Parts: sequence; C-alpha cells; structure tokens
Amino acid sequence: MKKYLQILGFWILFITAITIAGCIGVPRSLEPVEGFVADRYLGKWYEIARLNHRFEKDLEAVTAEYSLLPEGKIRVINRGYSKEKGRWKQITGHAKSVSDVSIGHLKVSFFGPFYASYVIFGLDHRNYQYAFVSGYNTNYLWLLSREPKVSDFVRDEFIEAARMAGFSVKDLIWVDQNLNL
Repeated sequence: MKKYLQILGFWILFITAITIAGCIGVPRSLEPVEGFVADRYLGKWYEIARLNHRFEKDLEAVTAEYSLLPEGKIRVINRGYSKEKGRWKQITGHAKSVSDVSIGHLKVSFFGPFYASYVIFGLDHRNYQYAFVSGYNTNYLWLLSREPKVSDFVRDEFIEAARMAGFSVKDLIWVDQNLNL
C-alpha cells in the first residue's frame, strides 16, 4: 500500500507540473517581443479588446496597473466594472519574467503558486503606448493601450496580427471605457 501511495503521489506531482508548465507556454503561432523593458511597461493600461473568459465576464472599463515590486517582480492590479452587479471588481497579483527579462514573456499569478502565461507579441517599442497580449494558447487575447481609445491603425494592426496567429477575431469583445457611473 505504501508503495502504491508513493507511485500515485509521484504521478500526481508529475501531472500537476506538466499542467502548470503548459500554462506558461507560448502559442505556437507567436513569438514574444524582444527588447522588452519592464520599467517602461509599468503604469496604467486600458483594456481595449479581449476574448471572453470567465474571470472577466461582463466587465467594462477594465484597466491593468503595473508597478515594481522587490526582486524584479511586478505587481498587477486588474480592475473592471460589472454592470450586472453594479460594482467594481478588482484582483491583485504579481508577474515575473519566464526567462530573459528582455523578452516579453511573463508569468502572472493571482492565486498562490499557480502561474499563467502573459505573452506580449506586439508592442509599441518606441513609446510603449499599446501592447498585444496572449495567454498560453489562442483562447486568451488582449489589446492594451495607455489611452482609453486606439487609432484605427492600431486596431487594424491588432486584428490582423491576431488573425494571422490563429485567434478567433470575430469573437473579440470591444471594451466600453466610457461608462457613465
């Protein structure tokens, strides 16, 4: 029985490790940006568009705020308004580089030791005014901007880059950043 429990424990740990590692991968169709500078990425970003998922369901006026923590980590505060519930929802986590700090591939955690991939695959390298972000697969996609609106050029560039990478651009949600609360 003891041997059986040891083997079972090994397999549970192995499967958990594989699952967690899979969540910090990069979609095959994407390459994270190079020349990423975390200090320039800090501050407030507006969510312009996203693919729907349960943790942001029905949220509008969504923002992400990034600030520096010790040991090279980045504090992440995501906030959005639920019209359905009539209140703001907020969650705080942290992010850190997966490998090289100059590569736009971070892992972010909002729940203890569990991390998810944060892949920056498009970035305004000159001014850090917009970013195209993916998760570990093509089910997770965001367009972020320093302003509540983006130009048609940025919008079209985002849609084309996402389409070429295999994202379902027809399912994009365009976030209302102009709520009258």
